[in-house]
Amino acid sequence: MKGTLRYLAGIAGPNGFGSRSTAEQVTQHSFFPCSHLTAIITGGTSGIGAETARVLAKRGVRVVMAVRDMMKAEMVKERIVKENPEADIRLFEIDLSSLSSVARFCSQFLSQDLPLNILINNAGVFSPNLEFSEEKIELTFATNFLEMLMEKMIDTAEKSGIEGRIINLSSVIHSWVKPDCFSFPKLLHPIRYNGTRAYAHSKLATILHAKALSKQLKDRNANVTINAVHPGIVKTGIIRAHKGLFTDSLFLIASKLLKSISQGAATTCYVALSNETKGLSGKYFADCNETNCSDLANDESVALKLCTQSRALIHDYLDESQKHSLLNVCLM
Repeated sequence: MKGTLRYLAGIAGPNGFGSRSTAEQVTQHSFFPCSHLTAIITGGTSGIGAETARVLAKRGVRVVMAVRDMMKAEMVKERIVKENPEADIRLFEIDLSSLSSVARFCSQFLSQDLPLNILINNAGVFSPNLEFSEEKIELTFATNFLEMLMEKMIDTAEKSGIEGRIINLSSVIHSWVKPDCFSFPKLLHPIRYNGTRAYAHSKLATILHAKALSKQLKDRNANVTINAVHPGIVKTGIIRAHKGLFTDSLFLIASKLLKSISQGAATTCYVALSNETKGLSGKYFADCNETNCSDLANDESVALKLCTQSRALIHDYLDESQKHSLLNVCLM
């Protein structure tokens, strides 16, 4: 109840930003050298991803949109360039539910000889029905977790002296997962599938991934940070389409609890560009402020086990040429 009241009141956190802050507001006075940065954003064709791409481009960041639907991406690019003719937007096709597609994307991106300062793992799916990826992995987990691009970031940070930043989009729903229910084999091949449970598990995995990778980056003395963010519950057409199911008073309360798309993109943009997040790694952010995640998400042994098992999975599913492309060049 306290969190709800804080949201309705729009109370700011320690850094002056809060649930009502927008992506443009939190990046307005960024001291990060944005004009020299290149960012990859997955799933930027709509919603939070598209707004993140727009705001980063407005701040002078070269934006690489890694997308499945190139037609939608072209439309987003056109809107961004119309608003900001100086925007540098590059489009690359990728299907994050296919490891071979991820490998192709990595090869194509590296062939451009671009730096890589920011990686925003924004893409995600919620599937109410059990579906499998190309490699026969449950689709929600495959799409929401198996996406990393690393060695290029470490090299860019070393050469430029600018801290690299990875942002994983997670969700407060990760806290719904209980320790005795979290199992890597069950994530990949669930026996009794539940869409909400699968989504919660995948979002827990994004935080655990950030925790494990943060430790490994520190052990390597790499100038790259990784953090997870909860964007909030963002206003879409779904609740308005079902207004008839609510009384007017309930609908009014629900609509005020939802964030606009720009408010939903604020935490991602803040962590990506703010000077105040420099050096912070392995953290969890919501409403543009560092906050607490669940005890399970903080479990280092679970994080390490998940990371080890997921890498073994990649080795199993990629052929030798793809392993060389994806693992030796792009993955730790």
